[in-house]
Amino acid sequence: MKHKVATTVNGHPQEHEVEPRLLLVHYLRDVVGLTGTHIGCDTSQCGACTILVDGKAVKSCTMFAVQAEGKNLTTIEGLAHDGQLHPLQQAFWDEHGLQCGYCTPGFIMAAAYLLAQNPNPTDDDIRKGLEGNLCRCTGYVNIIKSVKSAAAMMGGATEKAGERAAAAKRS
Repeated sequence: MKHKVATTVNGHPQEHEVEPRLLLVHYLRDVVGLTGTHIGCDTSQCGACTILVDGKAVKSCTMFAVQAEGKNLTTIEGLAHDGQLHPLQQAFWDEHGLQCGYCTPGFIMAAAYLLAQNPNPTDDDIRKGLEGNLCRCTGYVNIIKSVKSAAAMMGGATEKAGERAAAAKRS
């Protein structure tokens, strides 16, 4: 028996009949046609399938599509606007935060959640924020540089530095 699921994916309403056991990652890839969310392990160990569900980072292999009913989903495809890469996407490109690229969408989505919570993370904050995502190609150094660069582009690092400078002048 199929169940109707109505969601918003990257700002676009979606409504489909799906099997109740269909995982959200398969719904996004096979039903909606957004293949940027990758399937790495199906056991929630690698983070390649990380997306945002109502703004929170979620491994989409840990949810059934029917559990997304009424939710707002953001995938890697939903970050760029009007042909412009999101600062995280640009930073991963500029700072060589990817090699084969398979894990990159999951890292970027986890980093988007991290930066929404903490616009000026330390290296340790970034490591902790990305700890559920695995990369088998890199040593993570450039991934951390990418997130820091994106934070600066998004105003986090610059804003905090400006606040510190202003506070130092007042002292």
